[in-house]
Amino acid sequence: MIKFGPSGNSESFYEEGFSHTEEAAVYVKRRGLDCFEYSFGRGVRMSEEKAIAIGEAFAGQGVELSVHAPYFINFANPDDEMAAKSYAYVLDSGKMVKLMGGERVVFHPAAQGKAGREEAVGKTEERLKILRDYIYLNDMQDMKFCPETMGKLAQIGTVEEIVRFCKIDPVYTPCVDFGHINAREQGSLKTVEDYLSRLSYMVDELGYERMKHFHAHFSKIMYSAKGEIKHLTFEDKIYGPEFYPLAVALKALKLEPYIVSESAGTQAEDAAEMKKIYNNLQSLFVYG
Repeated sequence: MIKFGPSGNSESFYEEGFSHTEEAAVYVKRRGLDCFEYSFGRGVRMSEEKAIAIGEAFAGQGVELSVHAPYFINFANPDDEMAAKSYAYVLDSGKMVKLMGGERVVFHPAAQGKAGREEAVGKTEERLKILRDYIYLNDMQDMKFCPETMGKLAQIGTVEEIVRFCKIDPVYTPCVDFGHINAREQGSLKTVEDYLSRLSYMVDELGYERMKHFHAHFSKIMYSAKGEIKHLTFEDKIYGPEFYPLAVALKALKLEPYIVSESAGTQAEDAAEMKKIYNNLQSLFVYG
């Protein structure tokens, strides 16, 4: 089943008097949403007791949890000691989401730095093979670790690069951030065909079963010639992308991803709008 939910809490969460993450379970469920992504963006600073409490709150509402690993991760870093920290960030995030009852860990793969593109991508691939070994050693191979498509040209994470990384092992599932793709490619996602071409490529390369329940981020993003600048809301009519053609493409390809809204301050509201758009499509849709 396709799922929709927010990354973190909307401004309205606090305006309605909520303050604790456990309360987000009821807040999300009231809006008819199915999932919630907790961000460890600034570091994995959470007790096991807190993770269990959050997991119990969301399980009680039937809302699935995922986590976003810290933003500091850089598997292309030439410094092996810094790379070791990246392994720890991903694995610590995995331990926390497991305690929460979830199974998905999203992470940014790398930044190119001063290296050539292929050198940086190759180093990232090499490190992700080592991370794969750590994942198995820590008995997390039943989880989904999701390298994300990135929005800035200086970051590692084109669609093709993410596919390359996911071919390392089935523990890796793509996190396809459509706003990032659109920003990186200067507004490339406009039509159903634009979405179909990228998703069909990923299905062809990774297989339908790997892609059926892929992880996705969606938001409208302001961009420049260098890519992503900042996240926007669905009120934006300039930068895009629009969700409707993606919904049509997902129906056409029979894909049922876990879709997380990363809108700026209206992530729950925009997640609910995406679910409404998707559900309003013909249930027996034929594209052709």
